[in-house]
Amino acid sequence: MLTPGVMASWHAMRVMAPPPADAPSSACRPFSGDRAGFAIGEGAAALVLESEAHAAARGAEAAPFVLAGYATNCDGTHITNPDSAGQVRVMRAALRDAGIEASDVGHINAHGTATSAGDAAEAASIREVFGKGAPVSATKAIHGHVLGGGGAIELIAALRALARETLPPIANLQTPDAAFDLDFVQGEAREAKGIRYALSNSFAFGGTNAVIVAGRASER
Repeated sequence: MLTPGVMASWHAMRVMAPPPADAPSSACRPFSGDRAGFAIGEGAAALVLESEAHAAARGAEAAPFVLAGYATNCDGTHITNPDSAGQVRVMRAALRDAGIEASDVGHINAHGTATSAGDAAEAASIREVFGKGAPVSATKAIHGHVLGGGGAIELIAALRALARETLPPIANLQTPDAAFDLDFVQGEAREAKGIRYALSNSFAFGGTNAVIVAGRASER
């Protein structure tokens, strides 16, 4: 990702944040009133999915977490502008697949690109599905936007939040956009004792949306 051609392409689309001269690490500011775009990153992650029966057959210890539900759709509304209605549909579909209610989700790991249009659409869709009940984090301000690797990396962040019962704050978020009426985790990590489910959003160009719900194995 970090090559001159790729960087120039994203810059031409005006979605890359200009790094502040005095604090370049604060360039990406998800859901902030002064957000200006994302920072490109590089990285990868992998997760192993295994059925309970397969794990038991090989004598493995029971995994603490499960893939509770997932959903994907492609609203096809616009090649670059996100569609809030499509995001609402995919989040609700993931909840249905998990067999849970929106109120059961104790943490949302947002796609959170820090672009003007992207954050506005996602904030509206989260508000529509969850109201102000689920705390929202976003991690791209830390690891950058790694495109195809983002979903896996951010799901791992959501799993760590479940494991530690602690929600990560949104880095560089000082003043949330006044138009976003959500419970953002900001400033410092937040304790979340008894958290049962976490939801992770991944929204891409062309209206391709994917949502995963992770839960504690004890809840299934």
